[in-house]
Amino acid sequence: MDTLISNVTAVTMNERMEILFGAFLGITDGKITHISKVAPTEQPQTILDGTGMVAIPGLINCHTHLATTVLRSFLDDFTNREALEALLQKEAKMDSRCAKAAATLGIAECLRFGITSVSDLYYYPEATAQAAADAGIKANLALSAYRFVDENEDFDFETDEQCRETVRVAEKWHGYDHDRIKIDCGIYAEYTGNRQLWEGLSAYAAQKGLGMQLHLAEIREEVDSCLDRTGLGPAELLSCHGMFLPKATAAGCAFLSEEERKLLGKKKVSAVALPLTAAKAGLPSTPVAECVKAGMNVALGTGGVTECGNMDLFEVMRAAVMAARCTGGDPSAMPAQAALMMATVCGAMAQGRADSCGMLKEGLDADIVLVDFSAPHLMPCHNVLSGLVFSAKGGDVAMTMVRGKILYQNGRFPTIDLAAAVEELTSYAIPRLFDAQ
Repeated sequence: MDTLISNVTAVTMNERMEILFGAFLGITDGKITHISKVAPTEQPQTILDGTGMVAIPGLINCHTHLATTVLRSFLDDFTNREALEALLQKEAKMDSRCAKAAATLGIAECLRFGITSVSDLYYYPEATAQAAADAGIKANLALSAYRFVDENEDFDFETDEQCRETVRVAEKWHGYDHDRIKIDCGIYAEYTGNRQLWEGLSAYAAQKGLGMQLHLAEIREEVDSCLDRTGLGPAELLSCHGMFLPKATAAGCAFLSEEERKLLGKKKVSAVALPLTAAKAGLPSTPVAECVKAGMNVALGTGGVTECGNMDLFEVMRAAVMAARCTGGDPSAMPAQAALMMATVCGAMAQGRADSCGMLKEGLDADIVLVDFSAPHLMPCHNVLSGLVFSAKGGDVAMTMVRGKILYQNGRFPTIDLAAAVEELTSYAIPRLFDAQ
């Protein structure tokens, strides 16, 4: 046995939702090989004292834009239109070097907050893949493809620049390190593409066994425009062109019709709720209960830091519960364990990783987070699940482990040269994006 975490409160998130007090978690070759209130007989090489700690499965952030970390706090208090215009101006100056430095910082932030796997939909996926590979985090990465052209214009998947980039990245990175990194296909949204792009990407994804990432029905205007142009809602239109044949995660889903939710439920599409991103933009969040009733899996995401300020998924869990309760006027509308399910088990399902993570269970990857419950704001703790959702915050994470390897512990990042990433941002990326040219 490589590592033993002793005397810890283990929130397993397994099928019985077991919570084991005074538990022992044993890890061998990156897998959980022992989880019990009884100590293992095998002698471990390393023992981590879990006294006062709560162990949870690694949190899964199912929608973000890591490289936008370089723009943190720049777009706050803008109107949605002003923010979009400013974002496009800065993105036009970005390059892969900027993206890698910003993604590295974003990954460090995720690990600091107990996130062991991310789904990223943005540009420069090669740079983000390299940052994820170096850091040791799990990642599903997709290029946010768009095509602002006449749909009658000739389109060739083999020569289209963004499609070729998707293919290059998939051939190099998909399945890296025993599927630690997966490459998905992606589009920004329905209103930034056309049927040739959708059909080309969906066919390639289906052929290669890749997933699909996109934004969907985030704002009312998006839905109304699609209905006016085509007579169909965006989910219906994209479904007609095969976008949900691959395993798909759709961020937003706030304005889907009931019929569209049922359609996506049949297609086994995962909705990604972004309650903080939506609230910051003055928008309603994903109707979680309605999506679940329609058969959809629902996971959680932060969006980029330009949209929600940080990537603290503890804040997102709390916001998801509060949004559901405010919408229905019912303080029992979403229990704490539902938010934890969305951030772990449902996130693993959305990423196609349910067979390897999302629970603390023998045989699964040792993606484990220790939360320090000795802080004043976490005592006393009459209900561990409620404490995690309503009282804990990302800053309470003491350790983040992926496949048995510690990637964050007590202020240290063993796999990330954080000082070098910050230097790269301050000396290269920020001047490139913000200096007058």
